[in-house]
Amino acid sequence: MAHSIPRTRAAAALRMKQIALDNQGRTIRRLRAQLATERRGFATMKKEMEDTQVALEASHKEMAPSIPRTRAAAALRMKQIALDNQGRTIRRLRAQLATERRGFATMKKELEDTQVALEASHKVIAGLTEIGLSMSKKIERMKVKKQKVRANHVECHQKFQARIHEAEDSMQAQHLIIEALVDEKDRLLQTIQGLQEANNAPAPFDGEWEEEPEEEEIEDIPLGEVEIDDE
Repeated sequence: MAHSIPRTRAAAALRMKQIALDNQGRTIRRLRAQLATERRGFATMKKEMEDTQVALEASHKEMAPSIPRTRAAAALRMKQIALDNQGRTIRRLRAQLATERRGFATMKKELEDTQVALEASHKVIAGLTEIGLSMSKKIERMKVKKQKVRANHVECHQKFQARIHEAEDSMQAQHLIIEALVDEKDRLLQTIQGLQEANNAPAPFDGEWEEEPEEEEIEDIPLGEVEIDDE
């Protein structure tokens, strides 16, 4: 829609020039018809003047009375004046027709240039429209790709969080197992000490008790190897 307004204005300007060109064409045709009418009148008047002049010359030869001769000369003079006036009118109409023709040619050239410019602008607008459609398609593809990347990112984040929770649960379970093993070790030590005290054996551990690291495995002491005195 951005390019429709200039295109409409250019089309309107072209239409106005076409109307002006048609009006000027009608003016030229009217002037041509008027010039043709003036030419026919000029030819008729010239023929009448020639006939009058021939009749006047014939009357001079016959030595007719002076009054009719004077009237004929006056009529001939009036026709000559009218003929001159009509000649000037024809020249004026010719000049006006030439001016109108030059204006018509100029306006026709401007109309052709405007049509060429309008066609060029239509091609440019078509090219820009095609580029705009291509860009719109690219933008839509980029949006879809961005949505896919975002969905993949969310999915990866959820998987990562799930793995973190699994690791935390596993660590907590291992911690509980370690605590259970420590408790079991303490019970075993108490059992061993109780058995040794029952047999009046010296305490196997002197000094402070040092706990072994939780990561090390606890060696099982077979109870069958311990001698128990029932006496």
